[in-house]
Parts: sequence; structure tokens; C-alpha cells
Amino acid sequence: MENTRQKNEQQIIPIFYACDDAFAKFTAVSIKSLIENANKEKLYKIYILIDNVIEETVNAFIELENDFCQIEFVCLKEQLKKINVELPLRDYYSKTTYYRLFIAEMYPQYEKAIYIDSDTVVLGDISEFFNFNLRDNLVGACHDQAILQTDVFANYVEKVLGVDRSEYFNAGILLLNLSAFRKEKVLEQFIKLLSLYTFVVAQDQDYLNVICKGRVLWLNQAWNAEVYGELPVKESEIKIIHYIMVSKPWHYHDCRLKEYFWEYAKKTQFYNSIQAQLKEYTDSQREGDEISCKNLARLAEEESKREDNYLKIISKRNPERLKVLEKIRQFELDKKFDVDVEDDPESLPLHPDKVDYLGEKISTRLLTKIANKKAVQYYEKLIKNGTFVIKDINGLENFRKVNCGAVITCNHFSAFDNYVVYRAIRGELKKGQFLYKVIREGNYTNFKGIYGFFFRHCNTLPLSSNISTMKKFMKSVSVLLSRGEKILVYPEQAMWWNYKKPRPLKSGAFKLAVKNGVPIIPAFITLEDTDKLDADGFNIKAHTLWFLPPIYPKKDLTEKQNVEYMKEQNFNIWKETYERVYNTRLIYESR
Repeated sequence: MENTRQKNEQQIIPIFYACDDAFAKFTAVSIKSLIENANKEKLYKIYILIDNVIEETVNAFIELENDFCQIEFVCLKEQLKKINVELPLRDYYSKTTYYRLFIAEMYPQYEKAIYIDSDTVVLGDISEFFNFNLRDNLVGACHDQAILQTDVFANYVEKVLGVDRSEYFNAGILLLNLSAFRKEKVLEQFIKLLSLYTFVVAQDQDYLNVICKGRVLWLNQAWNAEVYGELPVKESEIKIIHYIMVSKPWHYHDCRLKEYFWEYAKKTQFYNSIQAQLKEYTDSQREGDEISCKNLARLAEEESKREDNYLKIISKRNPERLKVLEKIRQFELDKKFDVDVEDDPESLPLHPDKVDYLGEKISTRLLTKIANKKAVQYYEKLIKNGTFVIKDINGLENFRKVNCGAVITCNHFSAFDNYVVYRAIRGELKKGQFLYKVIREGNYTNFKGIYGFFFRHCNTLPLSSNISTMKKFMKSVSVLLSRGEKILVYPEQAMWWNYKKPRPLKSGAFKLAVKNGVPIIPAFITLEDTDKLDADGFNIKAHTLWFLPPIYPKKDLTEKQNVEYMKEQNFNIWKETYERVYNTRLIYESR
């Protein structure tokens, strides 16, 4: 019995529609046509994604169900709340057009699924559509006829989206590779893209074409025969009719291929209502449709001419930064979390006589005073002009709990993150105290320009490949901690540009804390995209700093056990903060 049940579940073909209550009657017509022409040996589960479930509407769909087809209404109000973004709308579009983007995350039990717009009539066997092998493509789809047949729209997708007109698909009928959607985090990509640019012509269809570019299985146009211009296939070959844009049988008496729609509309409870809608649709409304079409073409033309359209924005992105991001992605896949992704200066050996850790020389103290003043002026200027954004500081009470020397740990993703920490605590430090920063040897010995000046003189504690220098480093750290100073250490070891996830930690910071009997103060910085771009063409990040509860060495543990204990506690509290703030599980991508 169990084997039979499992077999039946494996045979289920999941099909998704999205509509609001006003459009549900047309969804019913499409479903009726789908059921009548489907292979009766298969099992179909039809999900209707809707913004508000009305019992009267649901009851009208019950008659469509049978032994091989079930229908379920799914309200997406909560899903929209979770993503917390404003979905751009235009003309006759409603937010339901975006619902197809949620399917993969909402239904992890399915590897693939069918999505169909409600303004369709299905004349072919839908199970044949489901059986196409997507391989590693994100979607199976057909070319969009409005793009292929109208230059103004074709120019738009090429000049704004960066998609060739012959590689742009219509998203009204899709075979979705849900497992690939989840792996590639398509919903997350959409939300990020939405914050970067608002596509206003074809809306969510444009976003999908940008995200799925190069990952499309092109299907025969018979599966999406759009009623627009010249039909892409012979009428006798059509598998699915798609009444796109204003070509609606319920608005126009002379709509092409209307007879197929009305054939199935008569077989639903909504027939009289749809007939009434056709009769009530006025010439004034039809004139409005014509104006909307002209406005859409004008909008596409205007977007194509914009100096700040999407393609022009991303074309300004620094290719070196893109290489860094790709390197980070590859290192995450290979679990090389502590390897540098930037081309740092050559690391020249630092000898003991070349560094004054404790500022014992007058010249060191003078240069430190000048460097700190210049650094504050430099970073505050960036903050004032909006190129460096600190949004919020949380948990200062955790920092204030520690009245002795301490090691502050922080995730490392930019050259600015140390200033976020310093700016948060500068008012909390006692007179004569500083925030000391442990840095790499090469940054101290061989970094050029203003950052090199800061690296050498802003209370920095360089590591060294020279054993004698490292002995001097360890002694100096002990002196600083004994007099109550705070030392910032990046236990992830390498800086990964704009990387949000906490990475596995190295033991160095925790050895310093245990050896000197001081606590760790975990700090974690979270990032949000602003609507402003940096010099490399990427969204400027808004920083929120979280000071987390301090971690103390335990008296009943050995030094080695304490290092492991504090390191584990630090990582766990970072992980909890990451998952809570970003509302997602910490998962590293793997091959």
C-alpha cells in the first residue's frame, strides 16, 4: 500500500496559476480546457496562487475536480510580507504576476512544475509539456512574439535588459526547474535585482529574463501561441493559446481564436458572468486599451534612451570587482574560507626594529595622532557624502559590560569595517585608550597611498613572518590588554568583499584572549543595499553593527579547551545573528 502511495506521489504533475478573485473566472476556463485535453492516466495537482481566498470562488472550482485532478487555492499574503519589498505595478497588471517567483521556495517537494497564465486555453496534452527534460536550464519557455515582431519592444530588451530579442521568452507559460531555482536562489536574486532597478515594461517577465539568461530550454511555439501579430504556428498545431496584452475574448467580439475560449467557458459556472463582462465592456474602455498599448510602446522607447537604465548601470561595474565576486563564489564552493581573494601587496618580512607596537617613541605617538585625526576626517567625509553608510549600532550594553582589556572579533568584508567598530565605541573608551587593530604583515610593510598610511599608524598591530617580531607582538598585546585596551581581530583571517555570511573562525584571536585571561566581545556587521551606486557600479552598503554578549574563558578548562570553547561560542552567536537578521539559514554553497 505504501509503495502504491509513493508511486502515485511521484507521478503528480504540479501546475500553478496565479490570479486575483476578479480574474479567477478566466483561470477556471483555462483549467477546464487543460483537464479535458490532458492524459487521464496521469495525476495533476493544480495550485491557484491568489491574494485573497473567497469561499464562493473556491466552491465554483469544485466541479472541475475529478479522479485525476485536484485543485487547491493558496493565499500568498504572508509570502509577500516576508520579502518586504514594493512590487512595481502598471496598467492591468496586479501583484499576482509576481507569484510564480515564490513557487520553488514554497514547494520544496517538487523538482519541476508548470506555470500557466490565466488568459490561456490549453488544447494539447499538458503532460507532454511537463515531460521535457530541462537538464540544467532554469526554465523551459517560448519566444515572446511581441518582442520578435515589434522593433520598439525588441530594442528595449536589447538596450535595457541586455537580452537579445531572439533570446527573450514569454513567462506566461513556463516549465520551471524548481530544484535549480532553489540552488541558484532565484527568489533572492529577484529581490536583489528589484532593489537595483525597477523594470516597468514587462515587469516580472523582465526580471526572469535577466536572471535566466543563457539558462532557457527553448520549446516549440505551439506551447505558447500568443494572439499577437502573425501567429507563430499554424492554428492546427497550437497546443496552448495565449491571449496576451489586450487580446481578450471577454473584451472584444472580434478577438482572434475566440471560439476556443468560449467553447470551454460554456462548460464552467462562470459563463454567464463572462458573457456579461463582454457586453458591459464599453468602447471607451477599448479606446483606453489602445492608449495603454501606445503608452507601453512609448515607455519602452523612453527606457531604451535612459542614460541610467539597467544595462548601462551594470556595464559600469568594475570587471575587477566582478572577478573578486566570482573568486569568492568559487572559494565558497571549495570551502577555502580563509584564502585571500584580493591581490594584496607583496608581504615583506617585518623586523622587530621596524615596528613600535606600544608607541614608545615620540615620533610613533606623533604620527599616530596625525593618522587617527586624518582617518576620522577621511571616513566622516565619506559618511557625509553618502558613499559610506552606517545605519545602526546595536548591543552597546554588551560592550559596556566589559571593564577590562578585551579582544573584539568582527567579520571582515571591507576596508571600512574597522571604522564601523571604532566609531561605535569611541565615546565609550576612557581617556588615552584606543581601538587597536591586528593587521596583515603586507598591509603594514608594503601598502601604498592613504590606506597604507592608516595601516602603519592608526594603532595597528601587524603580524609578522619573522619569529622575533611575533614575540614582540605577543608581549605587546599582553601589555595592551593588561592596561584595559580593546584589540580588534578578524578571526575569519581573509577579507571577502561584501560577503554577508559568517565564515569558519581561526584560533588566533581566542588564543590571545585565553593567554591573557580576557573576554571576547563578538561584533557582527550586517549589510543592506542602498539605492546609491559606488564607484565600481555596485550598490553602496548600509552597515548595522551588532555587539553580542561577551564570552569569558572558563576556569575549569585547559588553554586548548578554552580556545575551542570560545571559538565555537563566537561562531554560534554570529550564526544566530546572521540567520535572525537576514531571515535565512546559514548554508554554504557546495559543488
